[in-house]
Amino acid sequence: MNNFPETVSLVEVGPRDGLQNEKSEVSTQTKVDLVEMLADAGHRHIETGSFVSPKWVPQMADSDAVFAQIKRREGVTYSALTPNIKGFENALAARADEVAIFGAASESFSQKNINCSVDESLDRFAPVVSQARANGLRVRGYVSCVLGCPYEGEIAPAAVASVAKKMLDMGCYEISLGDTIGTGTPVKTQRMLEVVADAVGVDKLAAHFHDTYGQALANLYVALSCGVSTIDSAVAGLGGCPYAKGASGNVATEDVLYMLDGMGIHTGVNMQKLLRASVFIMQAVGRPPSSKVANAMG
Repeated sequence: MNNFPETVSLVEVGPRDGLQNEKSEVSTQTKVDLVEMLADAGHRHIETGSFVSPKWVPQMADSDAVFAQIKRREGVTYSALTPNIKGFENALAARADEVAIFGAASESFSQKNINCSVDESLDRFAPVVSQARANGLRVRGYVSCVLGCPYEGEIAPAAVASVAKKMLDMGCYEISLGDTIGTGTPVKTQRMLEVVADAVGVDKLAAHFHDTYGQALANLYVALSCGVSTIDSAVAGLGGCPYAKGASGNVATEDVLYMLDGMGIHTGVNMQKLLRASVFIMQAVGRPPSSKVANAMG
């Protein structure tokens, strides 16, 4: 029995999660224009920047300028990724509406990426969550490698549920489950979601699936049938997968929107305006459209 939601919230991650993997430098003005075009298309939650060390993510070095220059629309949440207290303080100064923290369901991934265990990484985020809540900001939690790890292979659903529960208990209002390397398949997605939803409740979950192996839409269909009603996606499929050479990363927002529109699920996002944003940003990064819908309708 399918349990499709009537409405889905699309969290647009292109300006942050998408652009941070782009090799060529994208100007501040282009980022500002992209965010404003996405808001004009009807997006109500846009991941606008990341307050991390420019040494590690140079593409996000101008996030403060992007936040300062966007024309904010009422009813739109402009969020930022904040890995530590310094990042949170910078996001607060930039007037981000919401912040996000990130952990992993894989011990190996956590060690190789941030040189600490999963539990240690969550301990580091506790003061960020505390400060955010003290300042009236909501905190979103990201869990990476929920359907596979480049170092460990398959990840047990119980490991995902454990991290998600700890983030929720810490004070995150929603947990975004990331198939970081895109190796998940529909049956694995269903098994994982059943375990995690049992631990934290399906209403607290979002799906953040990468399309590395072309499985993202199939996996999202399963997530929708399980009752998940929030989906992360990136306009034009921005962002590669650093663990699979030449592979695509984030699922394209326009491909997700086409599927949802065809299912009669409301998002509030206008396809034609979204496609204009897609064409705009792909021209800016000097690549042809990578989404199926942009190629079919362009």
